[in-house]
Amino acid sequence: MENKNITLASFKSLLVLITFTMTLFAFGKASAQNKDLIVRVAKLQIDSAQLDSYNAALKEHAETAVRVEPGVITLYAVAEKENPTHIMVFEIYANAAAYQAHLQAPHFKKYKEVTKNMVKSLQLVETDPIVLAAKPKL
Repeated sequence: MENKNITLASFKSLLVLITFTMTLFAFGKASAQNKDLIVRVAKLQIDSAQLDSYNAALKEHAETAVRVEPGVITLYAVAEKENPTHIMVFEIYANAAAYQAHLQAPHFKKYKEVTKNMVKSLQLVETDPIVLAAKPKL
């Protein structure tokens, strides 16, 4: 019976050590790759008569891109409360190649085609990430 307890305790310790090591490895890898990230903000103004259609197209595009493109890390879209036709999309790509691949993806081309007459203005703002902090999904 005593040997089982020692074995179980050793197994638990090993499991904790493995989990800790994997967390450190993942954090180090992510930190090292931050220099390659492409982070941008897209500022759009949408035709008010087509806002619902635009929002639906944007939702379909963003959800598809995050699901099928490994290099698309984040696409967050928000609208100003006081002026819902003013939309900002916060975009994070793994690297420049991932961003270029995104521009060639069929769902991105479809989004651009469907929304071309809905978008009154588009400004792309290139950024340098300072802090990208988020709670992990539980």
